[in-house]
Amino acid sequence: MDIIALRGEALGDDVEQHELVRDHTVYACVMGSRAFGLATDASDTDRRGVFVAPTPLFWRLDKPPTHVTGPLDEQFSWELERFCVLALRANPNILECLHSPLVEYADATGRELLHLREAFLSRHAESTFRGYAAQQFGKLEADIRTHGRPRWKHAMHLLRLLTSCRDLLRTGRLDIDAREHRDRLLAVKRGELTWDEVRAWTRTLHDEIDDASPRSPLPADPDRTRVEDFLIRVRGVSASPDLSSPVADVARRS
Repeated sequence: MDIIALRGEALGDDVEQHELVRDHTVYACVMGSRAFGLATDASDTDRRGVFVAPTPLFWRLDKPPTHVTGPLDEQFSWELERFCVLALRANPNILECLHSPLVEYADATGRELLHLREAFLSRHAESTFRGYAAQQFGKLEADIRTHGRPRWKHAMHLLRLLTSCRDLLRTGRLDIDAREHRDRLLAVKRGELTWDEVRAWTRTLHDEIDDASPRSPLPADPDRTRVEDFLIRVRGVSASPDLSSPVADVARRS
């Protein structure tokens, strides 16, 4: 892609942002029920990815986007730096994205990012996973008060997330494959368990997380230095391209 085409007032146009995803994606995967082993015939295909905005674009007053929706349906991508920042904070969605079994694309930078997966894992995941679960639980109870029933699909994913959190704390490894519990989780999605049964399952998972937490092999903090070194290398390569490339032309004119 000719980076000069992105030298407008701002990268706010969908077409220009989609070009960043199309031409600078380093990692792409499928997430959602298909990655969790919970897909049915009606399941969507949720695609997630990471792109690297060329370094010269950061030298402008208008910075490249931190994330882009599209261009495909159910597709969402993060710029590499934003992705790394969220992963270091143990954002559940980001960490799970790095552990998808359905990788659709990974170039050399994407493969290095995957090799860094363990550097992002820490005991912070307990609070972030539980915090997200608490928010979802509150929304589900609000649904019951308002509509008389929860959104059962969301209840299923709440239980799946807490199960992943428990196993992560126990083993130090994040495995998002939920097929071991597929039948019971899909029964929740179909509304075949009562809300009291779902609440009881939730309490059990929280008790198991409490039990696993003190003995977890996870480090207290992620390896921020290792991740930052990776990001600096990627930015450096992008800032020092072959002098005949379009990126170099942007650098000369900036």
